[in-house]
Amino acid sequence: MKVIFMGTPDFAVPVLQRLLDDRNYEIRCVVTQPDRPKGRKHTLTPPPVKLLALKYRIPVLQPEKVRDPEAVREILSYSPDLLITAAYGQILPQSLLEAPPLGSINVHASLLPEYRGAAPIQQAVIDGKKESGVTIMYMVRKLDAGDILTQVRVAIGDSDTFGILHDKLSAAGSDLLMKTLPELAAGRLTPVRQDEAKATFAPSIKHEDEAIDWNEPAETVRNLIRGLNPYPGAFTRLDGKIFKIYAARLSKQKTAAAPGTVIDTGEEGFLVAAGSGSVLEVAECQPAGKKRMSAADFLRGKGLEIGALLGKEA
Repeated sequence: MKVIFMGTPDFAVPVLQRLLDDRNYEIRCVVTQPDRPKGRKHTLTPPPVKLLALKYRIPVLQPEKVRDPEAVREILSYSPDLLITAAYGQILPQSLLEAPPLGSINVHASLLPEYRGAAPIQQAVIDGKKESGVTIMYMVRKLDAGDILTQVRVAIGDSDTFGILHDKLSAAGSDLLMKTLPELAAGRLTPVRQDEAKATFAPSIKHEDEAIDWNEPAETVRNLIRGLNPYPGAFTRLDGKIFKIYAARLSKQKTAAAPGTVIDTGEEGFLVAAGSGSVLEVAECQPAGKKRMSAADFLRGKGLEIGALLGKEA
């Protein structure tokens, strides 16, 4: 089967690798996002999918806008039987979706119709979900709204972060795709239309979404911290400066202190008052201008006064 693969970030790498490892599939071309500046030095960096494709000497296309007719013509010049996407990052034009004989399918990291959009993994953790999954569906121009071919469910552990769940779903998606493709080629799958009434959305995480609201219960704050670890990191403010928190534990203590108040410090971290009298123990953090560190190391290096208020602007 001749395949064009479209994907960009780390999530898509294991999916592409499984296709490359199976001789039943010929990857004619890989389409990914353009190289982007990254890091403090803004070094132009290729997407992870591009690096894997180059390793196997597969042609790589990086159109700025995949809807451009010239980009569509170049992609279709590779005459694919099937187009597969996984976290590509752009809406595909109808002319591209309809061209392959077997259609165009997407590997999406949620149990559609729940969490359509760019950040389904983060949002599932932030919302405190106990289960997520992967859906393989036909692609249509409407965002993540195509008919479902197959799904697999994946449990979310209480200590799972965005990074941990990301890797779980990437592996599950790779497995599901390899089980789905032979059935799709043989015509043995019956697509199922999504229930629009049950659709929910997970748009890209914005900077303001990363801010901790200490008026929320400790469990809600902890879920935000888990859902933004390892990146971009949930943040609050300390002495008016950005202070990121990457790991925290729920405390059994109750407090009457104002939300955001540091109520105690210990050998493993410090306790912060949250909403409804709940308490959160900060375990890993990153002060402004510093590297990530354990809360214990932070306390040894700087010290933190009981009564300090997190979240306060300068």
